[in-house]
Amino acid sequence: MVSGERYDATHQDLVERLIRVREQIREFNDMRPSDLEGQRALLRGLLGSCGKVFHFNQPFRCDYGFNIHIGENFFANFNLTILDEGEVRIGNDVFIGPNVSIYTACHPLEAEERNQGIEWSEGVRIGDSVWIGGGVTIVPGVTIGSRVVIGAGSVVTKDVPSDCVVAGNPARIIKRL
Repeated sequence: MVSGERYDATHQDLVERLIRVREQIREFNDMRPSDLEGQRALLRGLLGSCGKVFHFNQPFRCDYGFNIHIGENFFANFNLTILDEGEVRIGNDVFIGPNVSIYTACHPLEAEERNQGIEWSEGVRIGDSVWIGGGVTIVPGVTIGSRVVIGAGSVVTKDVPSDCVVAGNPARIIKRL
């Protein structure tokens, strides 16, 4: 799955893992907002890796968890969704607005293959000091450089170089920093 090769997304082992993670995510999302230590402990056990200082506003959703790697000083606002069939690597000092979606799962264009549950993944990388506005969608295979601002509502379909502001659908550079 993580290798980028095609796989059967309906394989029993994967389905069981998804169910276990959804149970953990439900537990996280049902925790009292004041139980920050409990929230962080649960996420440390779920995520692939994380810095010491991080915060996820509830609710949060992901598929597997172990493919998500976040750096120091990470903040995610409400309704972050990460479909982490592939690796998602997020740097230090990243701030994510509400209702952001990061996808790594890819599906065939051909209906017959798609109907058989065939998938593959393409990882996403996000550099340091990135601010992702509310309602942004980041599609599979995208790399975002450091010191980037992504305008609210943007759909990021291509790599973004460091030191710029991007916005739109599809997102394009609107300013160099």
